[in-house]
Amino acid sequence: MPRVIVTRPASEAQRWVHELAAQGFDAQCLALIEIKPSGQTDDLAQAWQQLPTYLAVMFVSGNAVSHFFAAKNAAAAAFGGQPQGRPRAWATGPGTARALLRAGVAPHCVDAPAPDAGQFDSEALWAQVASQVVAGARVLIVRGADAADNDGAGSGREWFAQQVAAAGGQVDFVVSYERRAPTLDASAQALAKQSASDGSVWLFSSAQALANLNAVLPGQNWAAARALATHPRIAQAARAAGFGVVFESRPTLVDVAAALGQHFKT
Repeated sequence: MPRVIVTRPASEAQRWVHELAAQGFDAQCLALIEIKPSGQTDDLAQAWQQLPTYLAVMFVSGNAVSHFFAAKNAAAAAFGGQPQGRPRAWATGPGTARALLRAGVAPHCVDAPAPDAGQFDSEALWAQVASQVVAGARVLIVRGADAADNDGAGSGREWFAQQVAAAGGQVDFVVSYERRAPTLDASAQALAKQSASDGSVWLFSSAQALANLNAVLPGQNWAAARALATHPRIAQAARAAGFGVVFESRPTLVDVAAALGQHFKT
């Protein structure tokens, strides 16, 4: 099996490296996104204070969950504490749902795409929760922002917000964490350059990781590089970056391992 380069943020990448190694893969961490707490502490405190006014809170990732709950104070309202179990906690995929359970949200308060969904993203989540949104309902989207965003808006989940608005709902946003480009030391840069042409497989779960890779290695030729992307949009970004071979996989460990074995046997 070829070497697998895991590009997730370090805290997540180590778990993936360990689990892929247990499956027999030579996996190495090369974190291409750094995650830091948001500086918008006042906005986070206000979001917790207003929690009972929301139909639901949509979390874009496990990082969104962990940093949002890190800002919770002891007096803050709980999920499911209002009539009909509101506010709901909406997760874009199983990793985000697990983060919500670890944070103490009761399973019956969590909505997420079905386990057999073709993808775990905003579109799949909307298919599950669209019927909950009625005119006047308020939804909070918890997301990340790039450190360079002066207004802290971040890329967010604009498509999801548009669907809520079209259904008559109102959307608010809050930034719970920042994404930053990494600073690669000499050994990490050497690994990245070597992996551009030695048959390694780059595992991408974020288009931001690709953008950061191009930023830290400007001008690098990726024509001989191979990638496995966990979403069609990420695969498109990898091809646009010049990766010569790009395959797609659902983002679960079992699907990633199966795709690695199927498409990259050598």
